[in-house]
Amino acid sequence: MSLSTHVLDSSRGRPAEGVRVTLFQGDRVVGTGVTDGDGRLADWLPEGEPGRGVHRLVFDTGSYFAVSGVAAFYPEVVVTFAIGDPDAHYHVPLLLSPFAYSTYRGS
Repeated sequence: MSLSTHVLDSSRGRPAEGVRVTLFQGDRVVGTGVTDGDGRLADWLPEGEPGRGVHRLVFDTGSYFAVSGVAAFYPEVVVTFAIGDPDAHYHVPLLLSPFAYSTYRGS
């Protein structure tokens, strides 16, 4: 199983650099990282990525917007999703603005 995420700041029309992202499986932290200049994470999951089951990606959006002096309505965004096929690739993008967000299963 492989997992990736990508954060786009739709209010600025560009990738969201500097967003802290934490992946949980239950209460256990599986991985953590900060988005790069392309809004992506590299080398954020340890060997033996999470397998089947329910997971949560927690995006620290409040801190991201605070750096720019932008007041945001959502201090964090939590995306809960289920991994059913441990051999598949899962991509969970986040489209973000100070007062809205959306997500979907990407490819």
